Amino acid sequence: MTDSADLNRALDQQVFDEWPVELRALFDGSALASKVGFTASLLTADQSGAHLRTSLLGIGELYAPDSRTLCIALWPQSRAARAIARSGRAALTFVFDDAFYQVQLALAPLSADSAGLACFAGSIESGEAQRVRYARLTAGITFDLGEGREAVLERWTQQVEHLKKAARGAAAGR
Repeated sequence: MTDSADLNRALDQQVFDEWPVELRALFDGSALASKVGFTASLLTADQSGAHLRTSLLGIGELYAPDSRTLCIALWPQSRAARAIARSGRAALTFVFDDAFYQVQLALAPLSADSAGLACFAGSIESGEAQRVRYARLTAGITFDLGEGREAVLERWTQQVEHLKKAARGAAAGR
């Protein structure tokens, strides 16, 4: 194999333990309408630990209050909420800026005043971004809001505001 062939196949991998600036801006809770379509996969293990489960989250269910934290809003009856409450662990994967991201999170419940949601704050244990030089990731799982778009955006705005409030309360309690 030639040196140029090695270069074309090389993996560009970046490891992080705090949000890069561009991801912090993505998860800052602002301009949700312009971020519609972004989807992240939240991976959790079932009770036996034998099976991994994936939940798809939109931008209105994620908020980064600081460079090392991600807050997540889930439906309380969801498998993901029950798995996180039990294990305190999850991985978040997504495509952004031509790269595949995977972030390992240690999660704890946020305040009980959850507006009908199960809210968690996660510390980044490790994160990595992967790119290859020969191909550009253009999208992961994406969606479009059709009928009811404004109602979803309003719900997301309320959810993110709740996450912000809960994150401030958790930070004040530390």
